[in-house]
Amino acid sequence: MRLTEDHRAFRDSVRRFVDTEVNPHVDAWEEAGRAPLHDLFPKAAALGLLGLEYDEAFGGEGADHSFQLVAAEEYGRIHAGGVGMAIGVQAMMATPSLHQYGSPALKEEFLTPAIAGRTVAAIAVTEPDTGSDVARLRTRAVRDGDDWVITGRKMYITNGAQADWLCLLARTSDEGGYRGMSQIVVPTSSPGFSVVRTLDKLGNRCSDTAELELDEVRVPVANTIGEVGRGFQQQMQQFVVERVFAAYTTAGQCQHALDRTREFIKDRTVFGRPLADRQYVAFRLTELQAEVDLLRSHNLQTCEAIMAGEDVTRAATVAKLKAGRLIREIADWCLQFHGGMGYLEESWTARLLRDTRLTSIGAGADEVMLQVLARLDGLPAS
Repeated sequence: MRLTEDHRAFRDSVRRFVDTEVNPHVDAWEEAGRAPLHDLFPKAAALGLLGLEYDEAFGGEGADHSFQLVAAEEYGRIHAGGVGMAIGVQAMMATPSLHQYGSPALKEEFLTPAIAGRTVAAIAVTEPDTGSDVARLRTRAVRDGDDWVITGRKMYITNGAQADWLCLLARTSDEGGYRGMSQIVVPTSSPGFSVVRTLDKLGNRCSDTAELELDEVRVPVANTIGEVGRGFQQQMQQFVVERVFAAYTTAGQCQHALDRTREFIKDRTVFGRPLADRQYVAFRLTELQAEVDLLRSHNLQTCEAIMAGEDVTRAATVAKLKAGRLIREIADWCLQFHGGMGYLEESWTARLLRDTRLTSIGAGADEVMLQVLARLDGLPAS
């Protein structure tokens, strides 16, 4: 797939947004422990970033998926990983199921303001003792007339402390395992909902990540996204979109890190010569650039397959696995080539190392990606 002049013009507009509305503020947001999403999201929405692929009837742009790839790569240039992740949650993690399966009334009430940046959304799946094992989910929604009454706890919820509503996965029947779950829109203003705490994390510190509690929270059954009992299947599709977003953004992070490091080693003098003159340093960065080129080629191929309506479960899983491992390697080498300066908190390399470690954990750990791929290859991987 080739990018066009329209893609390049769009990339320029996203880059200006990152350079003017985000990067000048990230240090303060990191210090505060959160980016002000209710202030930032309307600015992102003005560029269409929160609904690029969504129906124009609900405020979306009606663009094809390739523009999402371009935007996500540019989020990789943000000087703190938590901001791009917050935007990604809004545009590619908490809202895809609602857009695809939600009723017109539900989309009008919740998707339209999310696309416009007037509300903040979060995806609430993980629980304190489940992690990637979604089959063990315990949060329950019991029907009482025309309402669901929801009780449970959710953990590691990005945007959780600022969210106006959740795309929440809960058990709605006594069927075990992967059956009997539903996705439900839960307004955080509902009585019985509370933010238990925000989590003190190694990285992505400007992303408010929260533990949430639902104590007999009552919402209308009409807030169910799609078919009751099909929530797990819908969520798995939503996870594929999330993993694609992670791979796209990571490609941008990798490229930006290598670009900055190449400029640094041209100026850094060691034993009377620029560090860039050292063959090992040049070759190591060149090898890493080749890996980034391959990741980006895979991403472009995945993007094209999505636009063709193909199942990209395998491609997205491969991309997520390789992206998480590659950015860890690049972050480590970039810090190494910055020497002692790279180890200081005032250096961008230290934050990159901390922020990007999550890529191999969030949206399914590396081990889960390997399990998915092994099963697709006909291996039990139990």
